[in-house]
Amino acid sequence: MANNKENALVVQKNDPSRAGSFLALANADNSMVAAELEGLELQFERVKIPSGGGIVFEIPGDNDEPDTVKEFSAVILYHHPLNCYYSTKYTGGSNPPDCGSFDGVIGVGNPGGECKKCPLNQYSSGENGSKACKNRRRIYLLREGEMFPMLLSLPTGSLRGFTKYLQSQISKGRASNSIITKFSLKKATNAGGIAYSQAVFAFERTLTPDEQKAIQPLTEQVKSYAVNVAIGDDDSEAPDIRVDTETGEVM
Repeated sequence: MANNKENALVVQKNDPSRAGSFLALANADNSMVAAELEGLELQFERVKIPSGGGIVFEIPGDNDEPDTVKEFSAVILYHHPLNCYYSTKYTGGSNPPDCGSFDGVIGVGNPGGECKKCPLNQYSSGENGSKACKNRRRIYLLREGEMFPMLLSLPTGSLRGFTKYLQSQISKGRASNSIITKFSLKKATNAGGIAYSQAVFAFERTLTPDEQKAIQPLTEQVKSYAVNVAIGDDDSEAPDIRVDTETGEVM
């Protein structure tokens, strides 16, 4: 991400008199933030979901050591599809894919074009019944009392649950960035008897009108940064992952 954009990120300052509130965003000293971060290149810290049915998240901690938690709560500032295709086996790191899409509609690269019609975005185009093009969803999160948003790359096996959660909130007139969502994990098993870790989402509370007003500028900023965030290890499922072609669940 570009330095000048990163330095413009709104910082949330702790306010002991208003514990559990996002109102401090409205009073953030952006000039101080820009001065402190001048010349630095920052990245979104990542929340990681374990493999094999684990029920503990890894979230950013102090001294470069991640914390492990069974659940956490945050506002979903922004979320979008992420499709990525590698013509050769993905070996980790932030290498750009041969073809990628940040909207799930149009792919850029080779082969590029309309994702829905792309043969590489169909089940059985990859190994063990999976798609050659991996579909995930990026979720940008802000926890109370923290300075910068975090990034959660949601795997295939959790997409159905996330969709159902969004539908339930939309039906009540709640936008995802107007509420606090609780995130947890459960051990799920697919039709082949293989365990995997599945994210679970629950409504915690609605932000107050003042909190929503304070959150909105940061939502817009994150939207503008999202297309510049490099592909990471947690964005690309291993190419030999097995997928249930009926449910899309990771096997």
